[in-house]
Amino acid sequence: MKQFTSDELRKAWKEFYEARGHVDVGAVSLVSDGSTGVLFNVAGMQPLMPYLLGQKHPKGTRLCNVQGCVRTNDIDSVGDKSHVTFFEMLGSWSLGDYFKKERCQWSYELLTEVFGFDADHLAATVFAGDENAPRDEEGAKYRIESGFKKENIYYLPAKDNWWGLEYGPCGPDSEMFYIADVPDCGPDCGPGCDCGKYTELGNDVFMQYEKHKDGSLTPLKQKNVDTGWGLERILAFLNGTKDVYKTDLFIPVMEYIEKNTGLKYGEDEEKTRSMRIIADHMRTAVMLIGDEAHLIPSNAGAGYVLRRLIRRAVRHGRLLGFKKENLVDIAVIFMQKVYGESYPRLKDNRAAILLELRNELIRFESALENGMKEMEKILERKKKDGESAIDGRSAFYLYDTFGFPLELTLEIAGEKGLTVDEEGFEKAMEEQKRKARENQSFSAELTNNLSVYDGLDEKIKSEFTGYDTLTEKGEILAISDGSALTDILTQGMEGTVITGKTPFYATMGGQKGDKGRIVKDDAEFEVLETVKLPGDRIGHVGVVRSGEFKVSDTATFEVDRMYRMNTCRNHSATHLLQQALRSVLGEGVEQQGSYQDELRTRFDFSYSSAMTAEEIKKAEKLVNEKIQEDLKVNTKVMSLEEAKKTGAMALFGEKYGEDVRVVNMGDWSVELCGGTQVKNTSDIGFFKILSESGIAAGVRRIEAVTGSNVISYYEGVEDTLNNAAKTAKSTPQELSSHIEKLMKEIKELKSENESLKAKAAKDALGNVMDNVQEIGGVKLLIADPGGVDMNGLRDLSDELKTKLSEGVVVLLSVVSDKVNVVISATEGAIAKGAHAGNMIREVAKCVGGGGGGRPNMAQAGGKNAAGLEEAKAKAVEILKSQVGA
Repeated sequence: MKQFTSDELRKAWKEFYEARGHVDVGAVSLVSDGSTGVLFNVAGMQPLMPYLLGQKHPKGTRLCNVQGCVRTNDIDSVGDKSHVTFFEMLGSWSLGDYFKKERCQWSYELLTEVFGFDADHLAATVFAGDENAPRDEEGAKYRIESGFKKENIYYLPAKDNWWGLEYGPCGPDSEMFYIADVPDCGPDCGPGCDCGKYTELGNDVFMQYEKHKDGSLTPLKQKNVDTGWGLERILAFLNGTKDVYKTDLFIPVMEYIEKNTGLKYGEDEEKTRSMRIIADHMRTAVMLIGDEAHLIPSNAGAGYVLRRLIRRAVRHGRLLGFKKENLVDIAVIFMQKVYGESYPRLKDNRAAILLELRNELIRFESALENGMKEMEKILERKKKDGESAIDGRSAFYLYDTFGFPLELTLEIAGEKGLTVDEEGFEKAMEEQKRKARENQSFSAELTNNLSVYDGLDEKIKSEFTGYDTLTEKGEILAISDGSALTDILTQGMEGTVITGKTPFYATMGGQKGDKGRIVKDDAEFEVLETVKLPGDRIGHVGVVRSGEFKVSDTATFEVDRMYRMNTCRNHSATHLLQQALRSVLGEGVEQQGSYQDELRTRFDFSYSSAMTAEEIKKAEKLVNEKIQEDLKVNTKVMSLEEAKKTGAMALFGEKYGEDVRVVNMGDWSVELCGGTQVKNTSDIGFFKILSESGIAAGVRRIEAVTGSNVISYYEGVEDTLNNAAKTAKSTPQELSSHIEKLMKEIKELKSENESLKAKAAKDALGNVMDNVQEIGGVKLLIADPGGVDMNGLRDLSDELKTKLSEGVVVLLSVVSDKVNVVISATEGAIAKGAHAGNMIREVAKCVGGGGGGRPNMAQAGGKNAAGLEEAKAKAVEILKSQVGA
């Protein structure tokens, strides 16, 4: 048996198959496109589904790759020696090319010639057959002919030797095992036994059938072979261990954890479990955020799984005394040391990955601290009440208010011997969703129930023609009223219309969909929004203003020309803005999101600090210069690889097809973009930045307007300026100097007013020092100057405290039926027991208020002026108790 590093193993796999006529097709996104009913790509064959069903692959019939996969169905098992959530599948495929004979021969050659196994230690399993499919005698025959010993061939049932996803290509599989030199554990010892004698090495799936959603099987048009070997598992085994965390994929991280915790991997079972969970979950998080889909943590779908992984890593990190920076360090180790060569996009997008990761860690650190406090309260309450379960509403409260995942609640509750009412949690969740649905937008209401389109013929698709025209005549192919498909919409009815060719752009990539109308004869349907629908369809959402529309009607689809033009101006200006920001702030600026409609553009970008006024001015000036240069906007469709060679900027996280649209604005801006654009930059007219602000750690947002909206903006500014000048009895030209003069006068008047108020307060007090009383050796002065605000009372208190030398000063003043109270105490009085903060809490109650403060100074407010005398008496009473008089 030969030893390999992970990089050597990937290379050996691809070279073996390339030598046998296979083409390396590379890896695709970890995030599923949804066609197989799962959130992530859970197997190497999953992205090849269309080709396994008969569609021709552009690179041929023999393929291979190393594909990253994510599975979280057994997340609770992560922490042992073998389970991981991210893993790499070493894959090879025959798409209607070779079948069982060649496959079995090559698997044996790989095992013996590349990995160095001998036949005596190799076993294979084949499908035993059932009521759905026959016994795989052919597979057994070719295993033996390839070199496997007949006595080491085992027939197992479908649960062991049948492979397929929820639906799609499937068939019998044949797994290969290593036989250890140990005695059988019993008469039934064989592959699949958990005694440790048999270790699975790889799997060959012979895809002969297609499984449909109703569970039935039909033969595939072509027989395929899907071979998959788990890199982590085979890497560990080839290096003499069954612990994947002892391979070069994890060793650098384990060494970091050991160094920063003082722990030793493997010494303490629970601590080692946490070490593995941290390493696995942080690796998967890095891979998902750094994936071409640029997944970000959220509360739904794949984003929720990512959030759960990060937050579970945080919790186990806390058990080891880790802070967020330790987890960030681990992420960097994976990006730089472990996967720097095999996954270069991680290094290339390091800043964006760490930004998302840090944001989530900061969010959860706060949520966890607050959530754990609330969790402790709930646990204490359940314990006090003798209950054995956390109710669903409490679990949902933790989730909804503190971002506390249900899984974390389940985990902590389990540790305390409690269960969680998961059904009640789901009910509370559904109730929240129901309330959200009731408040959703018009278009969302009409397109929320996407299942209504499931019954449509798959051939009904929409082609967007709006790059070249704003008008298209065509047949109405389908209509929905929001709850079901229908044949007709009459006057006043709201609904969604689908046609084969449409000039209407659907909301995508941050650009708001078109508005306009659909007309025929004397009927009109107002399109209020255009949206993407499942099955490559475009939905025209709106209301029938007159007449009626039926399926099969021929109608004219007309985009609102001015709406489209204004949206195009904002969209194209955003391209210019991104390049301007990179010129002003540096090449590190990356788009984080955008939105354009007919009124404005919004652009989110990565940058660590607020832009200065000068930087904003420079960026705005650059955009306007490029507008004035009348740069021609050219759009060209090309392959993604060709586009990358042009230097076109791609949005990190955006998923692109094989062919992309590249938009050039002269030599200034080159981007991948599917949206609609102006013909020349001069069509934009003008550009004005309205605001620049922070929306998250390391993410800034610019809002801007273009074209006639800039003129409208300046008209508004001019109106405001004129009104301000009129109010100030000045002119717009002299307003600035006039305001400066007024501010100076106001400052002088305020100073004079404060002096008069202070004098009035003193005059109101008279010879107040005659009222000083002594309590337990501490002087006490109580006074109630009328009409003095809180600031005045504080100043007066300081002055009286100085006159008093040592003691306590209590001042109460009624201003507009409200009572202000200030109490101060000198160091000598405090030394004898006086405490202003404690005294004012009781005094304030007498005037219907509350407050607090330090031992030497406290203030409070109240609404009950009638309690003034009671408050004075309470001050005497409290001081007596404090000094022991």
